[in-house]
Amino acid sequence: MENQQELCTVCGVSDQQVPLLHLTFQSKSLRICPQCLPTLIHAPHKLADKLPGLENIKVKPHEH
Repeated sequence: MENQQELCTVCGVSDQQVPLLHLTFQSKSLRICPQCLPTLIHAPHKLADKLPGLENIKVKPHEH
């Protein structure tokens, strides 16, 4: 059985290059790299081209 390479859903970097985090969205299994994670957290609408449906997520302002 061949080992399939996992890729960041956003930028395409492989798990052979950086650690990838596993997440699910709309019942789909996805991977994201540490470099793309802040965008997912702070500006998810910017990833709507890669993850349709994120444009509807409301980002709460940070409390300081």
